[in-house]
Amino acid sequence: MLEELDYQQTPLGAISLRRRIEPRLNDRIVYEVIMNGEYLMSSLFYEAEVQLSYLGLASLRGEKLNVVVGGLGLGYTAAAALEDDRVETLKVIDVMEPVISWHLKGMVPMAKALTLDERCSLVHDDFFAWAMNDEIEQDSLDAILLDIDHSPEHWLNEANEGFYSRKGLAAIKAKLKPGGVFGLWSDDEPDETFTRLLASVFDEVEGSIISFENPYQETLSTNGVYVAKKRS
Repeated sequence: MLEELDYQQTPLGAISLRRRIEPRLNDRIVYEVIMNGEYLMSSLFYEAEVQLSYLGLASLRGEKLNVVVGGLGLGYTAAAALEDDRVETLKVIDVMEPVISWHLKGMVPMAKALTLDERCSLVHDDFFAWAMNDEIEQDSLDAILLDIDHSPEHWLNEANEGFYSRKGLAAIKAKLKPGGVFGLWSDDEPDETFTRLLASVFDEVEGSIISFENPYQETLSTNGVYVAKKRS
C-alpha cells in the first residue's frame, strides 16, 4: 500500500512525500521523498546521514557547540546531532518550505525529535546563499554539516555547482571557529579529486566509506562522508 501524504510545486520542481508498507520487510512503514519524479531519499537508508553528524562532531573539543545543518530532508542528520549533549544550538537550513512543513506538522518520523527540542530551529533559506554571505556568522560555528546534493559533482540544482570550489569552501571555513569542522554527505564514496580540493582549503581532511545493508539487493551499499577541519 502506498499513500502520497503531500505533493507541492517548488522553485526547484515538484516534491512529494510518500508513505508505504513494505511487505518484503515484515510490513515495515517506509517514508520516501520524490522530487521531479525521481527518488530522493528514504527512511530505509539513513546510516550515512547519521554518521555525518557522529563523525563531524566526534573530533570537536568544545563543551558547548553551535552547529548548522544544511538540508533537512527526513531529519536524520539533525536528530543525530541533537544526541550530542554538547550541542547548544542547532540551526537546520532548507530551501524547501514543504520539507519544513512536514516536520512542523509531525508527518515524518524525526519530527518530534527536532520540533520538541528547544535547541533546534528550522530555517527556510537557501543554504548556499547563506554559506557565501560573508557578513553573517563569521568565526562563530563549531560545525557545519551539509547533506543537500547527491555528491560534489551531482547537484539537485545546477546553481549549487559554484559552492564546490575553493571559493565556496573558503567561505564555509570562514564561518567556523578555530578547531571547527565542515562535514559533507555524498551518495558516492569519497573521491580523490574532491578530497584534494578540501585539503587545499582546510587543514585536516578525512573521507569515510559508510556501509549499510540494502535489503532489496541483499548486499551492502555505500555512501561517503567527508570531514574537514580548521585548525586556526
